[in-house]
Amino acid sequence: QVQLLESGGGLVQAGGSLRLSCAASGSIFSIDQMGWYRQAPGKQRELVATFGIGSRRNYADSVKGRFTISRGNAQNSVNLQMNSLKPEDTAVYYCWVYYARDYWGQGTQVTVSS
Repeated sequence: QVQLLESGGGLVQAGGSLRLSCAASGSIFSIDQMGWYRQAPGKQRELVATFGIGSRRNYADSVKGRFTISRGNAQNSVNLQMNSLKPEDTAVYYCWVYYARDYWGQGTQVTVSS
């Protein structure tokens, strides 16, 4: 079983920055695949940025050049640095981990005002 603890998020003006962090805990070894998804009201959950198989970075086209995913200092943790935020980035952001199956965090709200 994997538990995910998210932090960060909040309210920011357009053009601002936020940083999300997620730490995985439980009876686990090293996790390869982890990252972030988001879900805006009335929309489906979508990939934002992830470490895939072999730790390959994957980004949604809409965030390339603005968001950066990185491994945290602690094992099995991941960060998402979000710069040049836009109102359309407003959503609930979910930490995701694949460890034999998908695990999801509780979600953290990111609101970007225009």
